[in-house]
Amino acid sequence: MNTILKTQRLNIRFMAEDDWKSLIRIWDDFSHSKYAKYDVPHTLNETEVQRMVKRWADASPQKEHMFFAVCLENEIIGYNEFHKDADGYECGYCFHSSSQGKGYAKENLQALMKLLSNGYKTRYSAGTALNNLPSVRLLKSLGFEKVSEEQVSFYKDESGEDIYFTGGIFAIEIE
Repeated sequence: MNTILKTQRLNIRFMAEDDWKSLIRIWDDFSHSKYAKYDVPHTLNETEVQRMVKRWADASPQKEHMFFAVCLENEIIGYNEFHKDADGYECGYCFHSSSQGKGYAKENLQALMKLLSNGYKTRYSAGTALNNLPSVRLLKSLGFEKVSEEQVSFYKDESGEDIYFTGGIFAIEIE
């Protein structure tokens, strides 16, 4: 696959249509995480994931919605999403648990934000549950600051009532 960016340890490229199996592996792993309750549920249905990854692969070169595969050697260990908005980019990330705590997310986010800024002041925002302490620490280590909080719900309890948690919106401007 065509690497767009190489860091000290990682190869970063646009998501490709045949990356769907890696995405299922990452989402299946994440679904067993204690932090899964703070994120939109991800499908593990092969047909649905194949269609989604094809859309991601087709959209990425357009630069409005970009999906990056983060590879250690040739293995996809995580991915990033960058969505253009009026102020810059909203970004998201997910890494397989075997690759967490090793600095890969920070290394790739720093490199991608620098690449996308291209020397211009650019605002980046990211949302995470305030109880997802590893994600909060990652964003703070990159210089993001919390700019707002919101009540978020992705799941319902046994009686059909929304289960809420507090999410934080974090932002940074970089050149």
